Amino acid sequence: MKNTSEEQDPLRPHSYDGIQEYDKRLPNWWLFTLYGAIVYAIGYWVFYHEARIGLEPGVAVEMQMAENKIAATRNASALSDDLLWKLSQDSQTVEAGKATFLANCASCHLPTLTGQIGPNLVDEFWIHGGKPLEVVKTINTGVLEKGMPTWGPVLGQQKITEVAAFIMSHHQKDEPVKQAPPWIPGQVMLAPATAVN
Repeated sequence: MKNTSEEQDPLRPHSYDGIQEYDKRLPNWWLFTLYGAIVYAIGYWVFYHEARIGLEPGVAVEMQMAENKIAATRNASALSDDLLWKLSQDSQTVEAGKATFLANCASCHLPTLTGQIGPNLVDEFWIHGGKPLEVVKTINTGVLEKGMPTWGPVLGQQKITEVAAFIMSHHQKDEPVKQAPPWIPGQVMLAPATAVN
């Protein structure tokens, strides 16, 4: 007895080595998969390339790689002045440092960094050194005799790096660093007098 599908499906006219094929209709699941892939491809093209609603995958990968590089830099143990200057230009690092500064340091240095109990951090006069690594060291070890606690064990390296980057974002790399007079907590520090020509 012949299969009914063999009776209904015609044979294709070509023959290979005496073998002929039935001209069968593709199954529905296969056709739905094909049509679904076509619809998806058109939607993808419109979403990413025509309407530009989403970031193109290449751009998204580049952005993620840049973020990962910055995160790795922040966590790196080998800090340098150049690295900290670079981080001071990164908005994400500076914002993180600002949040930590406002939560822990603003009570003494004010949110404007202009100083009150602690010294001014935005002028060119520094007590313990104004290079980025010196700022990190001061935050890390503190100045107990002046009332500044040791922040290293409390904040950790990443947050201290971010705070230092936030402070240095208020400065320029090539600006002069001048030695400030000794700081007396609670008193307004006046800049040393300069000669007028």
